Amino acid sequence: MTDLQAGLTSATHPLERLSEAESAAGVAIVKADSRFTAKMRFGSVNLHTPLKSSVIGYQAGTPFERAVDMVLLDLADGSTVEVTASLNTSAVTQWDRIVGVQPSIILDEFFESEAAIRNDAGFQAAMAKRGITDMDLITVDPWSAGHYNDPLEINNRIVRGLVWVHDKPGDNQYARPIDGLSVIVDLATQKVLRIDDERVYPVPAESSDWSRKFVDNVRSGVKPIEIVQPEGPSFTVTGDHIAWQKWDLRVGWTTREGLVINTVNYTDDGEVRPVLYRASLAEMTVPYGDPSNTQARKNAFDVGEYGLGMLANSLKLGCDCLGEIYYMDAHICDAAGEVIPLPQAICIHEEDTGISWKHTNFRTEDVEVRRLRRLVVSFICTVGNYEYGIYWYFYQDGRIENEIKLTGILTTGGLFDGDKTKYGTVLGPNIYGPNHQHFFCTRLDMQVDGTSNSVVEVNTRQAPADENPWGNAFYAEQTVLKTEQEAQRRIDPMTGRFWKIQSSERKNATGAATSYKLIAGENILPFATEDSSIRARAGYMWNHLWVTPYDPDEYWPAGKYPNQHAGGAGLPEWTKANRPIENTDVVLWYVMGHNHLPSLEDWPVMPVANISFTLKPSGFFDRSPAMDIPASSGCKVV
Repeated sequence: MTDLQAGLTSATHPLERLSEAESAAGVAIVKADSRFTAKMRFGSVNLHTPLKSSVIGYQAGTPFERAVDMVLLDLADGSTVEVTASLNTSAVTQWDRIVGVQPSIILDEFFESEAAIRNDAGFQAAMAKRGITDMDLITVDPWSAGHYNDPLEINNRIVRGLVWVHDKPGDNQYARPIDGLSVIVDLATQKVLRIDDERVYPVPAESSDWSRKFVDNVRSGVKPIEIVQPEGPSFTVTGDHIAWQKWDLRVGWTTREGLVINTVNYTDDGEVRPVLYRASLAEMTVPYGDPSNTQARKNAFDVGEYGLGMLANSLKLGCDCLGEIYYMDAHICDAAGEVIPLPQAICIHEEDTGISWKHTNFRTEDVEVRRLRRLVVSFICTVGNYEYGIYWYFYQDGRIENEIKLTGILTTGGLFDGDKTKYGTVLGPNIYGPNHQHFFCTRLDMQVDGTSNSVVEVNTRQAPADENPWGNAFYAEQTVLKTEQEAQRRIDPMTGRFWKIQSSERKNATGAATSYKLIAGENILPFATEDSSIRARAGYMWNHLWVTPYDPDEYWPAGKYPNQHAGGAGLPEWTKANRPIENTDVVLWYVMGHNHLPSLEDWPVMPVANISFTLKPSGFFDRSPAMDIPASSGCKVV
């Protein structure tokens, strides 16, 4: 580390998350550049991703490059500017101006667009037509506009404001949708460009409050549950590095993905074995299934159009996390480049998850049982009406699980008196929750015993008649996926389908390739048609598995700039080349879909829905890695 670098950073590893001081230093370097103008806004500020080879080969204490990537929006001409500032040299090393793309919606623009709509005379007239004159009771959710060949999309940076009204301050705004009305705002000028006033629905009168200040009938008899670890947790944290029960990994953070899991290794009989280089939620798309004008264009790309890190919660002990908790702080930057701290954004703790294994010898009455623990690394973000909790679990038996918890409040639509709809669920008089789906694409940069891996699809097949005289036989059919096109796959629970990521170099005790397998959980496909806008823009959703060779420029399955983009970018574009993926450095993209047909129990706040997948060792170890788990005190043989 050079003296100059030491002056701008205290980082001790190339993947260490940016500190607030480093982000501020990167912003200052850019603002000092002669090309920076007062018309430029900061869209994102992130660590410049170091070369994978340099990270894998990094030796503690050796110098390394440290830089900050920023995306700027130039209001002078609407262009996007990609900038890299070196913390080693205090200089801008990249300045690329890109025309024809829109960066994600900047946090400041949410609040600015809502104020612009409230203050617009045309909007006030539209609300007066509905008998609403108090603009302080109006709330506007700025939705990304998508791409529907509207001339306003081509020539402007816009959002589409959807409107609700409070009955009293602080109540549930989503109980009173102003359906049939949407407002297009130019984010560059903060001017209303168009008001689409389709029809006037009655404003629902029922209250559906969820805040504890309005809810009096709280159930009784709930006694405290306390999770205590008198000797402290079993994990250790050094900077961004976590060590726990033979696992070690690094925590990363970006404004787009939020939590990133880096360099996951497992120590097996004293040998450190790599499993996973980098994992994150790379895109999330929420297509709505209602043809009404207000609902049909709800197709949010919550990662690429907003940024989960930008919307992360500060977590509260005993509320979001329970037990012996270790928190990590994060931060973001606003449009002016000013640092906004996010205290306690990442939660780390361990949980008891029941038994790992048990056996009773009924002849001798010997009983052995071991309880299983997992390390939990998580964060939660609020994207408008929805909350998403992203959880990574690491188990003592070598498993890795990714779970997403969905909760929050339904975004609602209006109905005329007595009407129903087959495109949603009636929640009360004049209000319904529209049908929709959630698709999550997790990027898994695998490293199973090294960077040379292959992906194998495994299906269970019924044995042919000539091998199956008793009609009972079945076997595992294994197919190596050799190219990107071959590796565009869908789940098949009827064949017990899973995919193995196996080492091209290492064998286990039986001579088979060491591997992990990806096991699917809940899933579905989109119901949108082939000619729909969302089909073009989120083509990644139409397969559950994609596999690509590692490319340092390929991170975003729907493209780098999905905001207002016509589509075709990302995985559909990259995989046209049909590159070979056998015995190479592979990236898996796993897509899981949650189908949400709302129910009355989802109102006014949705109980958590869970969706997940598992990476499980499959011949990675020579025997069960859970055999050395110590017995709990109450289970020890006396």
